[in-house]
Amino acid sequence: MVLTIVVSINLLNKGGINLNKQALNNIPLAKLLDLKIDFAFKQLFGSERNKHLTIVFLNAILQSSSREPIKDVTFINQEVGGEYKDNKQSRFDIVVKTQNAELINIEIQLANKKDMLKRTLFYWSRLYNLQLQKGKGYHTLNPTITINICNFTLFHEIAHYHSMYHLYEDKTLQRVPKSDDVLEIHFIEMDKFLKAWTNEEHQSFKNILERWLLMFGMIDDGKKIVREDIYKALEEIAMTDENIRKAFQAWEEISQDPENIIAYQSRVKYMLDEEAKIEDAKYYAEQEGIEKGIEKGIEKGIKQGIEGIAKKMILKGNSNEEIMELTNLKLEEVQSIRQEVE
Repeated sequence: MVLTIVVSINLLNKGGINLNKQALNNIPLAKLLDLKIDFAFKQLFGSERNKHLTIVFLNAILQSSSREPIKDVTFINQEVGGEYKDNKQSRFDIVVKTQNAELINIEIQLANKKDMLKRTLFYWSRLYNLQLQKGKGYHTLNPTITINICNFTLFHEIAHYHSMYHLYEDKTLQRVPKSDDVLEIHFIEMDKFLKAWTNEEHQSFKNILERWLLMFGMIDDGKKIVREDIYKALEEIAMTDENIRKAFQAWEEISQDPENIIAYQSRVKYMLDEEAKIEDAKYYAEQEGIEKGIEKGIEKGIKQGIEGIAKKMILKGNSNEEIMELTNLKLEEVQSIRQEVE
């Protein structure tokens, strides 16, 4: 069921909004692209057309940081080639440069491939290194920020969904001086956020970041889930938050574009195929492990049975030669068993 709320006249007059505009447009929720799929995410937040939304979203994430609010961004090339022929390529989801020349990389991570931390540091280092041009000094390097939106739990020992990392001294926990504070890494764990929101642990109507994360949590294409409770909350939020309303409308537009739909479905199929390959590899590895375990168990059982026979023969007074002939054990093995028995 699709719900609509008409914005009140008082609110419209304050915000200067068209009286004919509804809080959110009417399309079936299931037709919205899952923003946790990198293609859909880049379509919404990686274009000049929606640059204002990208800025608002970034400021919502970085509000807990001590950095100056972002006023403008420039989208830069998303692919960084290796310095040498065989170096690994880095393909970023979205990279922007702020008015203060800070570089920000935003990544959507759908599945946990168990290399998240190393992958993050690799991407951060490539982007940081990108700034240093020939003839320039290290003092020209500017802060580089990596933001990971993860659709899985990464830090099981941490309860909160938004973690932020900098460089600190181990004993004093003192952060590096501001002039050298160039590393900042964020992790947003969507499953933790959704669990907390469902349990009403957060006031999503007040927290700007949580308003945006509700959009990411509303559709789960992989699990074929549509959260209508989140949609209802977003409708209410959209009545007072113009940026969320515009973001939702832009989301609907990209979700109805035929070319986007084809590209999106192709991307989803590829990602599901990759996940299936990983699951198949795990299954066959486990099966092979079980088979090897059975073989080892049989071998161990046979060995224990032979050693048992040898022990009984030793207790009856049989010689080493007689035991070796019956059990096919080597002389050293028989002698070792004999010492154990005696």
